[in-house]
Amino acid sequence: MSAKYRSLSSGLVALVMLVAFEAMAVATAMPVVARELDGMHLYNLAFSATLAASVIATVLGGRWSDVKGPLPPIAVGVVTFVAGLLLAGFAPTMEVFVGGRFVQGLGAGLIQVSLYVLVARAYPQAMHPKVFALFSAAWVVPSMVGPAIAGLVVENIDWRWVFLGVALIVVPSALLLWRGTAGQRLDTGSAQPAPGLGGKLVWATLTAVAAALIQYGSALALAGIPLLVAGVVLLAVALPKLLMPGSLRAARGLPSAPVLRGLAFGSLTASQVLIPLMLISERGLSPTGAGIVLTVGALGWSTGSWFKGRGTIGNLTAMRGGAFLIALGTALIALVLIDAVPIALAYIAMAISGFGIGALHPTVSVLVLEMSRQGEEGQNSAAVGVGESVFTVGAVAGTGALFTASGEMYLVGFGFTFVLAILAALIAPRFAHSAPTGTMEGVRS
Repeated sequence: MSAKYRSLSSGLVALVMLVAFEAMAVATAMPVVARELDGMHLYNLAFSATLAASVIATVLGGRWSDVKGPLPPIAVGVVTFVAGLLLAGFAPTMEVFVGGRFVQGLGAGLIQVSLYVLVARAYPQAMHPKVFALFSAAWVVPSMVGPAIAGLVVENIDWRWVFLGVALIVVPSALLLWRGTAGQRLDTGSAQPAPGLGGKLVWATLTAVAAALIQYGSALALAGIPLLVAGVVLLAVALPKLLMPGSLRAARGLPSAPVLRGLAFGSLTASQVLIPLMLISERGLSPTGAGIVLTVGALGWSTGSWFKGRGTIGNLTAMRGGAFLIALGTALIALVLIDAVPIALAYIAMAISGFGIGALHPTVSVLVLEMSRQGEEGQNSAAVGVGESVFTVGAVAGTGALFTASGEMYLVGFGFTFVLAILAALIAPRFAHSAPTGTMEGVRS
């Protein structure tokens, strides 16, 4: 936040916060939106459309940033994101609203992956951990206050302002970022064509469709098995085309990054789907009390990122230890199923898991930039983003399917997420490196 970087850092954080706020706030507004627009049959599609679009845009934005520099895709992403917000905010029907959510996903995907490349080009390498710690904080704050603010807007004003209000703030935030890039000596990219980009976009579209099929199939119990199987088969064909060679077998170095972060984040997200339900139905907490437990997890995430940003945690410790902390938190939250165990353990468990992902998540982002050759930062960051999204969908779907099939046994669901976190911890040493920038093979550090 020195004078040289103040506007740029502020603009970066503002854009990330607004994208994050929209992602968190929409869940609060959606029940009212669906009722008012008579669109309950499209309720889930309003979420899936954004996910599908973001996968496609992440692939496009990553390669575009490498070739032309990060500023053009950020500009298009901001315009697209605002267009999606306006489309959703003024939507006369649920079909138009879903279309707006799809356009929002395109804009958000372009913005997020391009911001990663901007960090690589605008900040010295030594500052990257601090910048990504800021990014983590920019996601944590909306996760704590976003649903509450959205609820107040929906109850006291109009649900449309959940979208229109953000649209009014995005443009000034982008202008602040633009002002911060003035005078910066940014590498504008390789100015070379992007071979195979068209094919990658096709594979990205198929991957997004596969993720949606898995999500829907897992929610339909036995009736959804055909969709689930079709989604898994399609994903097995399409996903490897978007990741680095060797990613699905967690090859040493860069290829293991998407799997590492996907398993860790997917484990935590899938656990968080079950935790409020368990606390409310089994331990009698109010929805507010269950929500506070998740808020404590968000605070833990911010704290973990802060410690990592200060350089007090080594890379391998942050990743392997972070994954183990997610597993430990999951194990502790499962103990809350026992009536004799105090509810306070749930808050401690979520703080531990949050600290773990807070240390791991930005560390992967930083190392991906450091290990990427110049001109490949965008496509490698995009691969990690796609992997994280797809693995998270798979983790949530798998946990939900096992939970339902077992007769709603929480231990089965938490056990599955525990295994995912342990797998992430085992993969972490394969990604940690002390090799020169650009190498695909790493060694323990």
